[in-house]
Amino acid sequence: MPPMRLFTFLLFALACAGADLRLGIIGTDTSHVTAFTKILNDNTSPDHVEGARVVAFYKGGSKDVESSYTRVDKYAEELKTKWKIAAMPDISSLCRNVDAVLLESVDGRVHLEQARAVIAAKKPLFIDKPLASTLDDAREIARLAKAANVPWFSSSSLRFGEIGTQMKYPDTTGAITWGPGPFEEHHQLELSWYAIHPIELLFTLMGTGVVEVTRTTAENMDEVTGRWKDGRLGTVRALRPYGDFGAVVFRPKAVMQSPAKAAAGYRPLLVEIIKFFQTGKAPVSNEETLEIFAFMDAAQRSKAEGGKPMKLR
Repeated sequence: MPPMRLFTFLLFALACAGADLRLGIIGTDTSHVTAFTKILNDNTSPDHVEGARVVAFYKGGSKDVESSYTRVDKYAEELKTKWKIAAMPDISSLCRNVDAVLLESVDGRVHLEQARAVIAAKKPLFIDKPLASTLDDAREIARLAKAANVPWFSSSSLRFGEIGTQMKYPDTTGAITWGPGPFEEHHQLELSWYAIHPIELLFTLMGTGVVEVTRTTAENMDEVTGRWKDGRLGTVRALRPYGDFGAVVFRPKAVMQSPAKAAAGYRPLLVEIIKFFQTGKAPVSNEETLEIFAFMDAAQRSKAEGGKPMKLR
């Protein structure tokens, strides 16, 4: 049996035996790390997900990203003191002590190098948003993982929330999604920083197959429209600084709109992550995730050309 298949089989066997998988966290500069740890490690939580526990973390952090350097120490301290999670000096040490990895660093620029170390250690990994800061980095992560036969996936929690699960129809003719879209100056793909959420929601509702993207930018928003190969149109409105999430789905005989306050939360995403770690089967194909990045790459080029339609590369 090939090594990775054997490893996946062992994880599945552990799950069947009722043993919790040991998870490691990379990057403590996002609130996701404490939220995820509570859901996984606190069996009294109403959102508790069984099957895995966070046992180790590598702090990481980016000195030039404000939302990283202002939070990385605080969340690391909470993991150590409140949750008794072991701090590791480097990613290699982390990987030696865990079965699978949650790559949580808020800075997408560091994801390629961090993922490279996890892939070298043959550990399945979930990569939180954004998968990377460029399309090329995203493709390199996918290439390395495929070459090493290491399973991975990346997803916004919106994919598994109320809108993503209850407004997905086989006869959808088009959709509009919206959500926050502030920028972070160091990320080359501006939309990857936060607009990745409503963009991923659009793909959840529409599926893959985008061939062309057009982006219009205003002071308080971006409007990005994709043309699918079957002629359908899907649009994202990325709002600044922040706003609610929502969607409208067009069907042949109906127009569906999301509720004003759609249910979200991290539990549905973590259910999928743990299932993935147990089976090695990703709930979102790597190809779809890469198309989402190609969509954002085309949108960035469209902006640079004054709103000209751009083909995906």
